[in-house]
Amino acid sequence: MEEQLITAEAMILLSATVAIVWAYINFCFVKRVTISGAFSDTGESSALLGDGDGRSASEIVARLTEIYEAIYEGAESFLTAEYRVCTQFVVAFTILVFILIGIGTEWDTTRAGLSALSFALGAFTSMASGYLGMKVAVFSNVRTTVSATPGPEGWTRCFNVAFRAGAVMGFALCGLGILVLYGTAVSYKVFVYPNPDDWVKLTECMTGYGLGGSCIAMFGRVGGGIYTKAADVGADLVGKVVHGIPEDDPRNPATIADNVGDNVGDVAGMGADLFGSFAESTCAALVIGSSFKDFGWSALFYPVVVSSVGVFVCLLVSFIATHFRPVKKERDVESALKIQLVASTALMLPVVYAASKYYLPEQFEIGAAVGNRMVTLYPWSAFVCVSAGVVGGLIIGLITEYYTSHSYAPVRELANSCKTGAATNMIYGIALGYKSAIIPVIVLAFIVYGSFKLCDLYGVALAAIGMLSNLATGLTIDVYGPVCDNAGGIAEMAELDPMVREKTDALDAAGNTTAAIGKGFAIGSAALVSLALFGAFVTRIRYASNDELFANGVNMLEPVTFAFLLIGGMVPFAFAAMTMKSVGLAAMEMVYEVQRQFDQKPHLLDANPAEPPDYDACIAISTNASLREMVAPGALVIFTPLVTGIIFGVNAVSGLLVGSLVASVQLAISMSNSGGAWDNAKKYVEKASPDSALKGKGSDIHKAAVVGDTVGDPFKDTSGPALNIVMKLMAVLSLVFSDTFFYFNKGKGFLNL
Repeated sequence: MEEQLITAEAMILLSATVAIVWAYINFCFVKRVTISGAFSDTGESSALLGDGDGRSASEIVARLTEIYEAIYEGAESFLTAEYRVCTQFVVAFTILVFILIGIGTEWDTTRAGLSALSFALGAFTSMASGYLGMKVAVFSNVRTTVSATPGPEGWTRCFNVAFRAGAVMGFALCGLGILVLYGTAVSYKVFVYPNPDDWVKLTECMTGYGLGGSCIAMFGRVGGGIYTKAADVGADLVGKVVHGIPEDDPRNPATIADNVGDNVGDVAGMGADLFGSFAESTCAALVIGSSFKDFGWSALFYPVVVSSVGVFVCLLVSFIATHFRPVKKERDVESALKIQLVASTALMLPVVYAASKYYLPEQFEIGAAVGNRMVTLYPWSAFVCVSAGVVGGLIIGLITEYYTSHSYAPVRELANSCKTGAATNMIYGIALGYKSAIIPVIVLAFIVYGSFKLCDLYGVALAAIGMLSNLATGLTIDVYGPVCDNAGGIAEMAELDPMVREKTDALDAAGNTTAAIGKGFAIGSAALVSLALFGAFVTRIRYASNDELFANGVNMLEPVTFAFLLIGGMVPFAFAAMTMKSVGLAAMEMVYEVQRQFDQKPHLLDANPAEPPDYDACIAISTNASLREMVAPGALVIFTPLVTGIIFGVNAVSGLLVGSLVASVQLAISMSNSGGAWDNAKKYVEKASPDSALKGKGSDIHKAAVVGDTVGDPFKDTSGPALNIVMKLMAVLSLVFSDTFFYFNKGKGFLNL
């Protein structure tokens, strides 16, 4: 066991170090591409500028630098303002965590203080991850643009720049998350809880880490989502629909804000979201498995070992895209990205099996969720649970792709529905989203049943860990998409040769498809994480109970539990309504501002306007609206379980969590997939020629498709993804404050129900 202990620690620390070093190496590759360097060669310079452009290389370099700096400054100013608000929240909520846990533990200041410290560490790690992702994405987008030179080499260069930019974010976040989480746990063990009998308290203190990450993810997802979609909707409605100017046209005042939004919403927000999933799933598994003290530290931290070996798997698989099967033509792009997901999933299975056999004892026991009995576990049963999550995530991702990619029938049917106008497009799109939830929910149900049957609630937590085991690859692909989207926008604004935009659009289209797969992973993992956290919550209140009230878990047919089951089901709809309305209000402000500039300065619509639009005004609208509107939805999610637990008790919280989980997962899948399908239906129409049945750009069919895409923007990039955090945040918050809830009338709440 001692040999295993050292090896487990070495594996975890080595993986974190390797991930951070590999992120830095990829950054160095990206950094080698310079804006001016692309124009040092006369042939490449003329190809990027286009024939007869009339501008010198120095002029176009200056223009590219100007656009890059405008996007960078916009993203920097927004994240600075957002994180200033988040820092104030973290300071205040850290104090609240200390006070409420102190009350619940009858002023065990050690537990209260360590839980508060874990919360702050999780929050600031999440902020650091989001900020890092934004910096790398903005740094890489213009370098992707200038790498899009003619021929196969151009495909390879621009793909590799965008892919490596994603790898910087993916591996840095995984390495940082593992390092901080494990370093915190080891510090608590060495200095506070060296006795294995106290490891239950140690894991309870660690739950604050997941709570901190999830709180920042909430603000990042909601704030960033409102920012990006306000700019996107405003730019589309006034620019493309009313005035018929192309997407990302430099004459559109909202263009810079739209490109800024891709970085703060799709990169920083997604990074914080998936970091929160990693932290929460790990904390849930540690709390449920805290009875493993008799089997050593390596058995307790087996979930972190799974995440650690996943880093090495993702690193090896990344060479397929950059070295073994490099992209040389358009149709290589989507296959290169999809192979990343399939290969990482396939390679994880034997690696997890080996880790399970090596780090887990031949037989061990865990307390059952229901009844006073023990469940016997084996290394193979833990492997099966992790594998169910790994494979289930891929299945959900591929089903999501089927419903959102224009390579398949559902999106093509949606595009054809635009022939009869925007209304039929909306009807088809909503129906598509509802239908797309069927198979993923069935897959999740099988995973939950099988994992629970084999390893009780610990198995569900392992399935969540498994679904996130190739997180580095998932994040790489997620960040790749916004980088390519920005690269295309920069090419349009700099008026480079159309060939550049065609390349970046092809990269972006593949990124949209794989991003949809990533969203499927995120939703599926969020559902399993939420259920695992609920299991940890039930386990915790059973330990806290000294009577028979909670000996058999939670009875869902208790009147208060059943009543709050319905209330919990309502919360995701209230949250979605608030975030959708927030995007609508911000978009209205953006539309008015863009139209005001066009009305007051009609020359902006000329082919070559004498002066540029006021980009800063649109950036200010998105920034102020997102900071203002993100508070109410966040407060709803954070304070609903707190108030419920203190006033109505743990039975009410149990009903609230189950209702929220069941409603959130269905709503998140349907909204995300409807939005993704509308987006790709619009792209499918745009690819059509004017002589085809779909008529192509500028037609009435295209305008109907743009309306669907505009409505779908907050579906897929604001409300839908943020629902992942709703179910996770409510569950982890209830787990952290379980002792506080139990303090009031032994878990019956202030009203003693």
